[in-house]
Amino acid sequence: MPAILPAAHHHLAGRYAAVRAQTEALAAPLSAEDCALQSMPEASPVKWHLGHTSWFFETFVLGGAPWREEFRVLFNSYYVGVGERHPRPERGLLSRPSLEEVRAYRASVDERMQALFRSAAWRERAALIELGINHEQQHQELILTDVKHLFSRNPLLPAYLENEFSSVDSNPIGWRGFPAGVREIGHDGAGFAFDNEQPRHRVFAAAFALADRLVTNAEFRSFIDDGGYRRAELWLSEGWDLRAAGDWGAPLYWREREEFTLHGLRAIVPTEPVLHVSYFEADAYARWAGARLPTEAEWEIAAQSQPLEGNLLESGRLHAAGGPSPAFGDAWQWTSSAYAPYPGFRTASGAVGEYNGKFMVNQYVLRGGSCATPASHVRASYRNFFPAAARWQFSGVRLARNA
Repeated sequence: MPAILPAAHHHLAGRYAAVRAQTEALAAPLSAEDCALQSMPEASPVKWHLGHTSWFFETFVLGGAPWREEFRVLFNSYYVGVGERHPRPERGLLSRPSLEEVRAYRASVDERMQALFRSAAWRERAALIELGINHEQQHQELILTDVKHLFSRNPLLPAYLENEFSSVDSNPIGWRGFPAGVREIGHDGAGFAFDNEQPRHRVFAAAFALADRLVTNAEFRSFIDDGGYRRAELWLSEGWDLRAAGDWGAPLYWREREEFTLHGLRAIVPTEPVLHVSYFEADAYARWAGARLPTEAEWEIAAQSQPLEGNLLESGRLHAAGGPSPAFGDAWQWTSSAYAPYPGFRTASGAVGEYNGKFMVNQYVLRGGSCATPASHVRASYRNFFPAAARWQFSGVRLARNA
């Protein structure tokens, strides 16, 4: 498997180099053909991820003339303030530039960044560099999720890695209770955070209990066997319609008693956390189980006292592990909270302000990180977000209930 680098270095230049190397390591097992393809409009080719993350540093940190003028358009994702953008659904049509040219572009950006670090100018751009590093870590996870979807559409069902790994038994679900009270959530100001994690503010939470592990494949199988995908009373209306239109009858990558993974097709392991379910499936399961999904405030209140550890990217497993489940890792956990601004949220000025704020509509918050999330990228206040129908992300279920 590709080398997985250790968690972030303290020095900004070292952290930059480590994250850039991590991205290259994740792309290393892939052919040029693998890197060029796009399996659906929501996903992007690996070649595009490699170019876009370099474009981000070139555009927002380095400035000046671009390495190649056309790249301003080809690798701009959604920054309207920067200029034109190549249509997202057509990224897989970009047979040119070649993968070699994109890698040359990355090398050029790295050289210019190292020159910046050798000067005093990097200090005034440190916040943007930090943002770029964290932005690239987000795309590292997207590389893996997008490749998994791409390979699942190939009749050969190829493996990204040929790793073998064992599973861990899961105990019956236990419940951690939390009393009613006023708590603070949001980033506390120590270290990096995205703007959507701020400002820190007080919330009132009624007494609640949170499951001490994620829902397993066996538990989700019981939901299926009990007609969970055929019982309209369990489903939100939009989800019920999507279920019918998409012929949903199981999590995205399940095939009878097997599931497709980044290691190829393998038997579904009952004790592993279920992966690749939409918000609608997670919500329907919670109703069936006589529970509910946690709010994001409840999740964060519970996670604040938990160590930042779990089955994350650095484990090299790239699949949910099972067993006692800490707050972090294995699967992003759907919450019942709509992705909306915190009280007092202000969008940053300029194009960088488009990073998060303009997406605060028609999406739900997920918490906790997954088996594909870099360890240095997770924290209790981190707010991931996706549309309720999204299934190709490493998304799972943790139950909550009223105390």
